[in-house]
Amino acid sequence: MSKEKFYVTMVDTFLSYWGKAEGKKARYIYECDSIEKARIVAENAKNRTDQKEIKIVTKLPCYNKNTNYVQFRNENTDPNWYVKDYFK
Repeated sequence: MSKEKFYVTMVDTFLSYWGKAEGKKARYIYECDSIEKARIVAENAKNRTDQKEIKIVTKLPCYNKNTNYVQFRNENTDPNWYVKDYFK
């Protein structure tokens, strides 16, 4: 089994620019231990109208903290995001 990590990144359009993300894009980064899990997370994000700019990457992204409010998520913090078709 590969030890390579995958990351699904997205912008939450509902939470961007207010609250803790005031003046910034609210970005989520979901860590996945397989491409299959990354595809599930990405597909779940696509099934929501509030998630945009959805990407799967193999290197942990680095975003400018002056313009982005970044939250790191995983299977422990958000288990439902890793369940196929959860938001359908």
